[in-house]
Amino acid sequence: AEYMGIIQLLRQDFTKMPRGPRKHLKRIYAPSHWMLDKLSGIWAPKPSSGPHKLRECLPLMIVIRNRLKYALNYREVMMIVKDKAGNIKIDNKVRRDPHYPVGFNDVVSIEKTGDFFRLLYDMKGRFVLHKIVANEAKYKLCKVVRRGTGANSIPYILTHDGRTIRFPHPDIKANDTIKFNLEENKIDGCLKFETGNMVMATGGNNIGRYGSVLKTEHHPASFDIVHVKEANGNTFATRSQNLFVIGQGHQPSITLPKGKPYKLSILEEKAERLHKKSQKVVKQKKQEV
Repeated sequence: AEYMGIIQLLRQDFTKMPRGPRKHLKRIYAPSHWMLDKLSGIWAPKPSSGPHKLRECLPLMIVIRNRLKYALNYREVMMIVKDKAGNIKIDNKVRRDPHYPVGFNDVVSIEKTGDFFRLLYDMKGRFVLHKIVANEAKYKLCKVVRRGTGANSIPYILTHDGRTIRFPHPDIKANDTIKFNLEENKIDGCLKFETGNMVMATGGNNIGRYGSVLKTEHHPASFDIVHVKEANGNTFATRSQNLFVIGQGHQPSITLPKGKPYKLSILEEKAERLHKKSQKVVKQKKQEV
């Protein structure tokens, strides 16, 4: 009888355990590319379920509060996002969820201020809100993750941001990039994953680096390796699924963040910092004279 009582108690304890995914995220476990400081609290905003993975996105709250500085705290973010006017649009759709996941190549539109941003990576793999003009905010680039045939033999493609587009052009294949019109919800063009075209690394150890495709190594029953050449002649190799086509030939289809179009080594970065510092000192001395 005592043994059966113990079993019943254990069963009761197990039935009280939480179910489903965790609804909270501690600040210390948030992705480092969010660039959150450690001492501003215990918690971090956990992204809602959406078109991008947790570690490949930036919650809308961080975009408004930490990056654009439109709000000082969570309460102000809620006032901006929940407003009836629909202040924040992502990919030309009003979003009122402060935890909505904003991912690579998404367009953030704030019509009241007349500001438009595209979420990209810098050379060190950190998210950058790159300011763009209104004409460029009308479209975005979407990587084709898979091509398939659905019910009633209807062909479709699946993109990196969760879109399913039916009846695509027969030439569009997996790993290609489509130019998607956000106002008319249709495909305006296609950038092929071919030698010579411009690509950006969105995964692996080379996130943020971009250049032209040199060659592709096919390895049966393993990963295809692609070699990419940067503007200064340096090359790097990564898996084909880590690359995102951003332009035809050497011309990108979107504007890219300011800075050198290649990654600097640690020594080159140090030399550049010292050079800037010395120039600053010379300028100060001239002003004093």
